[in-house]
Amino acid sequence: MEQHRVILITGAGSGIGAAIARTLASEHTSLLLHSRGADDSSKQAMQHVLDSVRALGAKSECYFADLNQPQQARRIVEFCVQTFGTVDQLVSNAGHASKKNLQEASSLDLAEAVQSMAGAFLELVQSARPYLEKSSCGSIVLTSSFVAHRFKPGELYPLTAAAKATAEALAMSLAAELAATGVTVNCVLPGYTLKDSQRYPQVDWQNRLPMPPLGRFGQPDDVAGAVAYLLSSHARYVTGQKLSIDGGLRLG
Repeated sequence: MEQHRVILITGAGSGIGAAIARTLASEHTSLLLHSRGADDSSKQAMQHVLDSVRALGAKSECYFADLNQPQQARRIVEFCVQTFGTVDQLVSNAGHASKKNLQEASSLDLAEAVQSMAGAFLELVQSARPYLEKSSCGSIVLTSSFVAHRFKPGELYPLTAAAKATAEALAMSLAAELAATGVTVNCVLPGYTLKDSQRYPQVDWQNRLPMPPLGRFGQPDDVAGAVAYLLSSHARYVTGQKLSIDGGLRLG
């Protein structure tokens, strides 16, 4: 009999996060879905995701919060516990791509990027850790990015790269700390990934960026499948790993 899991997913209102939620949704999962919810369009998108995962049998609620703001990550975890009783698994997916180059960027820009990704990840895992350690399937997956590992002129995202690299270092340290408890911690590193074309037209970047060796850009479901594996019983002996899901982009 499949074990019931309570899974908290940040950045679940669209793109990769929404695909992860749909992939994990079943009668055996309770999903707490986070989104920034910055405008009505974002809130409507989250409602669509909620409807879709509930149709697949999952119990699900959402929480809107800006992870740049202090204590919001802790409040998301508290809401999850109040709603579903615990947190078995955590997917830290929220993030954004800063396109500022090093000449344009300020130290404040860097601090904001690090806080919104690495800082929020730290706060999430600190708050969720007591529950994860009690779970028989405790797992954490961090969505990082290829930009922290690939540095090509014209394809640089230095602030995002720095923030994601920081978050990855925290994840690897956490994997070592939690190994004795049985909690697994892994990272997925998506390459160029198509998201919600109706909300985010992407024709421009598709035309000017190099095609990965596998001959197509990624889809959110490509990443979601990898996350589902890392959270599954098949990956209980996998921890401290960084899985590139980029169509071979880093081969070039």
